[in-house]
Amino acid sequence: MAERDRRAATDSGTNAILSSVGTATYEWAVPSDRLTWSANAAAVFDVENLARFATGRGYAQMLATESPAGRYEAVVNSPGTDHGDGVAYEIEYALSPRPGVTHWVEDSGRWFASSDGRPLRAHGTVRIITDRYEHRRRLAAASEIDPLTGQLSRHRFCEVLQATLDDAQKVRGSIGFLIAAIDNLARINEAYGFDRADEIIAAVGRRIRSRMRGGDLIGRLSGNKFGIIMRNCQPDEMATAAERILAGVRDDVFATPAGPISITVTMGGVIAPRHAVDLTSVMGRAQEALDGVKARRRGAFQAYQPNLEREQSRRENRRITDEIVTALNDRRISLAFQPIVSARGAREVSSYECLLRIRRSDGSLLPASTIVPVAEKLGLIRLVDHRVLELAVAELLAAPTLRLSVNVSPATTMDHDWLDALAAKVKAHPDIARRLSVEITETEAIADVEDTRHFVARVQGLGLSVAIDDFGAGYTSFRNLRRLGVNCVKIDGAFVENFERGEDDRHFVATLLGLARHMGLSTVAEWVPNETVARALTELGCDYLQGVHTGGASEARPWLTDVTPGPGPGA
Repeated sequence: MAERDRRAATDSGTNAILSSVGTATYEWAVPSDRLTWSANAAAVFDVENLARFATGRGYAQMLATESPAGRYEAVVNSPGTDHGDGVAYEIEYALSPRPGVTHWVEDSGRWFASSDGRPLRAHGTVRIITDRYEHRRRLAAASEIDPLTGQLSRHRFCEVLQATLDDAQKVRGSIGFLIAAIDNLARINEAYGFDRADEIIAAVGRRIRSRMRGGDLIGRLSGNKFGIIMRNCQPDEMATAAERILAGVRDDVFATPAGPISITVTMGGVIAPRHAVDLTSVMGRAQEALDGVKARRRGAFQAYQPNLEREQSRRENRRITDEIVTALNDRRISLAFQPIVSARGAREVSSYECLLRIRRSDGSLLPASTIVPVAEKLGLIRLVDHRVLELAVAELLAAPTLRLSVNVSPATTMDHDWLDALAAKVKAHPDIARRLSVEITETEAIADVEDTRHFVARVQGLGLSVAIDDFGAGYTSFRNLRRLGVNCVKIDGAFVENFERGEDDRHFVATLLGLARHMGLSTVAEWVPNETVARALTELGCDYLQGVHTGGASEARPWLTDVTPGPGPGA
């Protein structure tokens, strides 16, 4: 009796624990379809009795209409095989035990087979997970809506765009896709603060939506960009809709707590599948149209139009990209060296400029004039500059008196990894700092004087000198040149090459040399064509000469024989 009471108390305690976490246990005799539940099941399911829970069939009939497959499919139609220890299952489904009540449950257990391999019995637990399911559902819903604007999120918008494109292709229809970008959002952030800018973004989204056709969809693609899907759309309809949206945003100011703000958007669009057959090309070509019109004027619309020359250029860019990546991987990047000689005296070599060489797999050279612009445009130039630095340092270590200069791209001046790599090499081999100089182009330097000044300062802090290449091409002001704090300027070869023929060029070169001399900077004249020009430049005070007259670029290494470079430009 005492043992029975103890067991009853234990069962009661177990049921109380299970009930507190919304869990009931069951056993299912599959052939007879009898379901046996723990004593707390009625409380867990919030029903007065378990009459409808007594059989597997009765239980299955309580599945809600929105529910996926239930336990019957998980057990009876299971693809698993019982090897003696049963087959586990875990499923989720919705159960409606009485009108107006729906529970989402997690059903996990294990079924066991009879001698013929068919399910004989199953046991497991059912746990109420309605709150968890609702939380997941809310998260899923939130992932479909952009919280700031109330428009479709990028993820959901792209899903809808893909489905719309698929439908159009099936019926040979046509859709329009627009990207609308809010102009000058960075200035709005700066002038009014991020909160006001967020209000503007949301308001622009609402105003665009109010100017759309019925049935069209809008989603937020990124910070200042919205996407618009236009079903059953022809080019003239897309253009008309775009102009309507542009006017709707532009013509009425936006009232904010900071006062009225005038906003414009710029738009690019594409008709698909006529001009774009998949999601990537739809997005890319609409963005291309947007970039094209933004380069000319803001607050306007442009539709994508095929361009054979542009497509050919893209194919060529892809080919060159493959060549660059393969050359990097296969170590087919090398250096050529052009001497920089002292303008006075015996024209002794003071240093060499490292020039990039990239070879194809067959050994032929890729033109640097083609490679570098593509590498810069597609973000590969930093990898190339890293390799050039490695090669230049290797040469310096092999020749203790050698002096070299390397060119860096605009992207590299902002690349902390390149600067860190340079610092590590200087730390490991301090002597190379005084023998290596860095060249940056003038147009790059004046594009962002402050950032370039920081780059120059850090390079000089490592003990290297810095030169401005192509000096004169960007017309750097005296103030900016002083702020940059470089060691040397290299006169743009286009002026030097025309020195004999153009009086304006002679005067300009003389002015640049005088400015550099006034500021105490070393000077190098590039593209020196002949002795006459070389002498004239020397008389004007130019310190160093570089060009075909004083020595062309070569992959040979004369310093490994009898040439010992002296102090270089900027030293």
